[in-house]
Amino acid sequence: MLNILSYVWPFLLLITPIVFFHELGHFSVARLFGVKIETFSIGFGREIFGFTDRKGTRWKFSWLPLGGYVKFWGDADAASTPDREKLDKATPEELKGALPNKPVWQRMLIVAAGPFANFVLAIVIFTAMALIYGIVVIPPVVGSVVPGGAAAQAGFQPGDTIRAIDGSPVTSFDDMVRTVSINAGDPLAITVLRHNQTLVLHATPRLTADKDRFGNSYKVPRLGVGSVSDKNAIKIVHPGPVEAVEGAFGKVGYVVESIWEFRLALVRGKADASQMTGPVGIVKISHDIASIGLSALISLAAFISVSIGLVNLFPIPVLDGGHLLYYAFEAVLGRPLSARAQDVGFRLGFAVILGLMLFVTWNDLVRLNLF
Repeated sequence: MLNILSYVWPFLLLITPIVFFHELGHFSVARLFGVKIETFSIGFGREIFGFTDRKGTRWKFSWLPLGGYVKFWGDADAASTPDREKLDKATPEELKGALPNKPVWQRMLIVAAGPFANFVLAIVIFTAMALIYGIVVIPPVVGSVVPGGAAAQAGFQPGDTIRAIDGSPVTSFDDMVRTVSINAGDPLAITVLRHNQTLVLHATPRLTADKDRFGNSYKVPRLGVGSVSDKNAIKIVHPGPVEAVEGAFGKVGYVVESIWEFRLALVRGKADASQMTGPVGIVKISHDIASIGLSALISLAAFISVSIGLVNLFPIPVLDGGHLLYYAFEAVLGRPLSARAQDVGFRLGFAVILGLMLFVTWNDLVRLNLF
C-alpha cells in the first residue's frame, strides 16, 4: 500500500495544480464576460467532495485525476458540446449567461485562457526557481568524445570550445544540448575554438539509446560529446528578476519548440513514436523525480504545464484548439458551423484522442516491462 502511495502522491502533487490553473484560466475569463458556470471540476467521474459558491458554481474533486473541466451553462458535457435542446428552451435571461450566445471573440478568449494560464504558471515556476536556487552554467567545452559517434567522425576533440551552431551563439553546454535535441538527423555547422584557432565542423545528431539514473530507457538526439567534469569550471549564476523572467520565457520557448520539432520529426520519420509518454509514464516519472526532492518535482511541473498548454492548442475537436478552430470558421463565415458538422467533428476528435491515449499508454506499459 505504501509503495502505491509513493507513486500516487507525487503524481497528484504534480498534476493537480497544473489542471487547476488551466481550468482557472477558462473560469476567470468566462466570469469576466458574464458567463454562468455550473461546474469547476478537478478530475472526471463521480465527485469525491466539493462545495457550491454563492453564484451557483459547484467546485469539486472527482475520482479520475487525469484532467479537469469547467462546465458552462448550456454545455451538454465536459467537452463543452452545446446542449441545443436546453438552449432552445432557455429564457432570454438564461441566454445572457450562455457561452454560445457570447460574441465569438469573447468565446475565443475564454477558450485560449486555459492554455495561456499553463504558460503563465510555467513562467512563474521557472522564474522562482532561478531566483531561489540560481542557474547552473556548464561551459560549452568538450570534455570527452564518444568513439564512433557523430562528433568523433566530425573531428571533435576534448578541449574544443563550442562557440556557435548554425550561426546561433552558444554560451553554455546546455545551449548546445537544446539545439542538438531538436535537430535529430539534420546536419549542423558547429563553430569551435581549438588552440586559439576557429574551426567549423559538420556533424549530424543521431537518435541514441540511453538510460537515466532511474533506469528508464529512452532515445534522444546526441552528438556524442560529454561536458567537462571539472567542478571549478561549473558556475551557479544568480540572476536578477528581469534576467530570471527572460530566462523563464526562453525555457518555455524551448519546450514549445522541442514538442513541435518532435511532432514534425515523427511526420518525417526521423523520430521514434515509442518515446511518446502518457499518464502511466508521467506517474512513473513523477515518482522518480520526487525521490530527488520537492524542488525537482516543481521544476517538472513547469515542463508538464507547458506541454499540456501546447497540446491543448492542437486543432482537434474536444481540445481547446478544436474549439478555437470552430470559432475561427464562425468568425470567417459570419455564422457557426452546422450542428451536424460540429457533432461529427467532436466524434472524430474524441476518437483521435482516445486512440492517442491508448497508444501512449501501450508505450508506457511496454517501457515499464508490464507487457
